[in-house]
Amino acid sequence: MMFSPLNYAILFIYLGAMLGIGWLFAGRQKSTEDFFLAGRKMPWLVVAMSMYASLTSAVTYMGLPSAAYQENISLIVVCIISPLVAPVLIYVFYPFYRRLHVTTSYEYIGLRFGRSARFSVSGLFILARLGWLGTVIYAPAVALSVVTGLPLWASIVLMGLIATGYTALGGISADIWTDVVQFVIMVVGAAWLALTLIHRVPGGVEGIISTAGAAGHLRVLDWHFSLYEMTGAVVALSFFFQLMQDYGTDQVTVQRLMTTSSFRGVVKAILFNAITDFLIVGLLLFIGIGMFAYYAAFPALIPADIPGDRVMPYYIIHALPNGVSGLLVTAIFAAAMSSMDSGISSLATVVVNDFVKPLRTRIVDDRQDLKLARWLTLAFGVAATAVAFYISSFEHIIKAYTAIISLFSGPVLALFLLGIFSRHARFPAWVLGCVIAIPATLCIQYVVKVHWVYYFPFSFGVTFLIGLIAGFFIKGEPADPALTIWGRGKLRDVQ
Repeated sequence: MMFSPLNYAILFIYLGAMLGIGWLFAGRQKSTEDFFLAGRKMPWLVVAMSMYASLTSAVTYMGLPSAAYQENISLIVVCIISPLVAPVLIYVFYPFYRRLHVTTSYEYIGLRFGRSARFSVSGLFILARLGWLGTVIYAPAVALSVVTGLPLWASIVLMGLIATGYTALGGISADIWTDVVQFVIMVVGAAWLALTLIHRVPGGVEGIISTAGAAGHLRVLDWHFSLYEMTGAVVALSFFFQLMQDYGTDQVTVQRLMTTSSFRGVVKAILFNAITDFLIVGLLLFIGIGMFAYYAAFPALIPADIPGDRVMPYYIIHALPNGVSGLLVTAIFAAAMSSMDSGISSLATVVVNDFVKPLRTRIVDDRQDLKLARWLTLAFGVAATAVAFYISSFEHIIKAYTAIISLFSGPVLALFLLGIFSRHARFPAWVLGCVIAIPATLCIQYVVKVHWVYYFPFSFGVTFLIGLIAGFFIKGEPADPALTIWGRGKLRDVQ
């Protein structure tokens, strides 16, 4: 069974609508403030939906069911960790950003550690997000290739072109409003998929739970230590810091939250995301064990050699009615495009605000920066599409995502926390931590070959500990307390 004309119609109507939203907002941006931050006037609920859709890429949408299908549902711990991270975001990170009136989170690093530090973390962000964008494009391209028979390369190119097109046209406003549509499609698609599995698996919910439990797929409260397995304790540790990075320091999220008009809107958006995380992560993992139970009951309906990452699109196209399958493949595309548009937009923002403007020696009309931002958006879209071809060499999309993010984003989080919590933290000490942590992380990935869930906490932990200890041996004046959590109240509120 292949994609029907009705399914193609549904998919291409959606793709056309996304380009239409981009065209609707084209030309409305009169400054870089409009292009990057939508004039800081977006409603908090719209921003909240956009923020969740941006980080819930097709890597998550396909990867979580794949992890539950192949291993177990230890990632359910993320449902608990996400609400625990929310107070850290509200009380530690965002008061700095709002009071400093930043466009990028890395402006804080520049004030705290100097221009060299700002350039360094901005560069690491670019490397991390380009790799992340490669996985974002590759995941739905795999789905499209599976269900339509299109060559994988053609699917990758199609995915890259559409998202780059509407982002370059409409800036952050187009990104946010397309994300709202994509958020709704993602949530409805996941709920629909779960209901079909309950209906199709013998015994419904009880049958799914019993089959998955008998095969060891419900193992969560297994707290034993193993470098080569995913257990609940390690997931809790890893994702506590990873979610702190994703929502607290990463420009993809910070840029969206800076489009709101008040700090109260920021708080509401963060809490909305924590609650949504709690619901959607659980739903996606249920889909994974549901597909396991379905194919355990009907083993003849699936090829024995199909990779775990492709089970979800295979189930969608072979087990679901015509039209419904088209809507659910569209949901995978929605998850991917909501992440790609925000990724390339944030990359352009960082280049203009953290490299071009600080290094400029003369006054330039803001309209020139606006034009540059559009060209950078196109360039990063092309670069991310190229990276997707490299990502295709990985066997597991979550593993590919984590391998890249841990190398570059772990050290970035370490510098933010060092700067916020210690007046004695020094940039050279952090550099020493990076020099040791990045090769060591590559070692555990390719030599020791530990489970991917260890990558991020290892990279962050090594950088943070070395940076903290070495900082006490480097001479220098303590930082301005107003730029740390100990004296933050002295910052002038510029809301």
